[in-house]
Amino acid sequence: FENLGFNAVFYADVISGDKMPNLMYMTTFNNMKERDALWKNFGSSDKWKEISVLDKYQNTVSHADIHLLYPTEYSDY
Repeated sequence: FENLGFNAVFYADVISGDKMPNLMYMTTFNNMKERDALWKNFGSSDKWKEISVLDKYQNTVSHADIHLLYPTEYSDY
């Protein structure tokens, strides 16, 4: 994410629940156009293509919950 210009707010390992294993992260974007462009860049990046075929990353993404949130007036992001 960092190399592609994402603003990653946090990364976390989920430690319990029925959807384990689970990685959670939050990124911010100025608008949907920027978000869509950055995700397109992520999916086609050389680094992602390189690591996504490694054995340790096989079958690690089975579902994605995507929630779009809007900052409050007092938000730093």
